[in-house]
Amino acid sequence: MNSQKTPFRVLLTDDDEDDRLIFKEILNEIDKDINVSMVIDGKQLMDFLTNENNPLPHIIFLDLNMPNMNGIECLNEIRNHEKYSDISIAIYSTSSSKEDIDDTFSHGANIYITKPATYSELKVVLKKSLSAAHLNRNSDFVKSNFVLKL
Repeated sequence: MNSQKTPFRVLLTDDDEDDRLIFKEILNEIDKDINVSMVIDGKQLMDFLTNENNPLPHIIFLDLNMPNMNGIECLNEIRNHEKYSDISIAIYSTSSSKEDIDDTFSHGANIYITKPATYSELKVVLKKSLSAAHLNRNSDFVKSNFVLKL
């Protein structure tokens, strides 16, 4: 009897190569069964999502400041398609501005993460965000739980 579980699928959208490599390394430390895909900008993100050969991710970590199509544009595009309604979206940005937080909340992101400065802090944040985004996905959005803090 084969009881393989479906791997948890994570898609990171970030134009910084070092950030992508560290992110993947940490997720592999957290759980080797997590399937991590990475794209470098919003256009590649939308191409990935619309490619029928790619299984949809359970969660997208979305940087705000990217070339070609920024994070807000991607967030709007994703939230305007019923096909993607089950995907959690974690904004993953260096910005901690109230305007960015308010804007992403109002456009349907599930959680907001300001990129931490250290590897160990990032590991804690990613562990928390994987469970928090999953929990917040099907509940009413509550702004007090939107920003993930250490």
